[in-house]
Amino acid sequence: MTVEPWFIVAMMLSLSGYGIYLAGLRRHLVEPSRASWLIWAVATGVEAATYAAVNPGEMQGLIFAVSAMACLVVTLAMWRRSRWTRPSPTETTCMAASLAAVILWLPLKETFWAHMLVVAAVPLGFWPTWVSVWEDRGRERSPAWGLWTLGDLATLIVATRSAGSGIGEYAYVMVELLCHASVWFMVGLATINPLRSFGRREGGLRVLDAYLPANPFAVGETHLGKAVFAAEGFAEGQTIVRFSGRTVPASRLPRGLSGAADRFLQIARDRYMGPSGRIDDLINHSCSPNAGLRFTDGGVFLIALRGIVPGEEIAWDYSTTLADRDWSMVCACGSPDCRGVVRAFALLPAAAQARYRTLDVVAPYLDEVAVRAA
Repeated sequence: MTVEPWFIVAMMLSLSGYGIYLAGLRRHLVEPSRASWLIWAVATGVEAATYAAVNPGEMQGLIFAVSAMACLVVTLAMWRRSRWTRPSPTETTCMAASLAAVILWLPLKETFWAHMLVVAAVPLGFWPTWVSVWEDRGRERSPAWGLWTLGDLATLIVATRSAGSGIGEYAYVMVELLCHASVWFMVGLATINPLRSFGRREGGLRVLDAYLPANPFAVGETHLGKAVFAAEGFAEGQTIVRFSGRTVPASRLPRGLSGAADRFLQIARDRYMGPSGRIDDLINHSCSPNAGLRFTDGGVFLIALRGIVPGEEIAWDYSTTLADRDWSMVCACGSPDCRGVVRAFALLPAAAQARYRTLDVVAPYLDEVAVRAA
């Protein structure tokens, strides 16, 4: 059997995309939607199997099978990297659609309709990623999206050159092509240039470059473990990053969390913000912080309290969101003003409390707690 040249192109583009994306994930250059990848890990596996059944012997089926395995590798890498939270209703719908496809395929042997159901679920799987990119294009700043788009186009060419011509032959390829292309367009077409996607300004392909600031963060290691450093300067009062974890009621807060596992931030008397799996999870505490959390109607934002120079670690004072007087954490931030322990805001020296209030970086719910205590 003669191997279609476009098949080789499609395989190379797809695998290159997964390799580059995985490298970016390990270096914290991308902040992917965990929900989308969990959905894709299930859906691509089902899709690869049902596509092969609907279109037996077609070369593009092998592309889908390899992509399904690569997708699972990326998902497992994310699983090890961050804590998973309860899925939203939309995410639950997507996973339910994939499960329904498995039920249609295995017990009922309705392969064609299982295949089409997964095709319909693909855009739903992209929804969490679209929302994430809409909030911050930098979260998906990777050449992978361009490579996947071009790989889908090559796969479509393979499909059109084969003998089949039914809707089952093209539906999944077309939907994936449009979804990958939509994310590529949202993050900016210039990301196809690997040099620019990794924060460098050299090279061409400046299409939509206004949307593509260099990655402002670098993840490194300190005596405390992982830490976030400024890759570019921040002016006093400038927004550094938006904290974006999902909110959970206090009654659903996991028990026994401590140390690196405790990524829950109290934002109201009975509500917490969970880990996001993004850069905000890695920002450490300091008793002499250069940043602080500001609570607004639009969300929780980390603000520079003074000028921050490139290469400087970004840190904020955890006490500015703590109300529980029984909670404490040994502090080893190493600053000259290190208090030795992180405790409730009310237990800070009066001068420190006043300074943080003047800077407007104290969780508003702490005022409610203080009024009730009085």
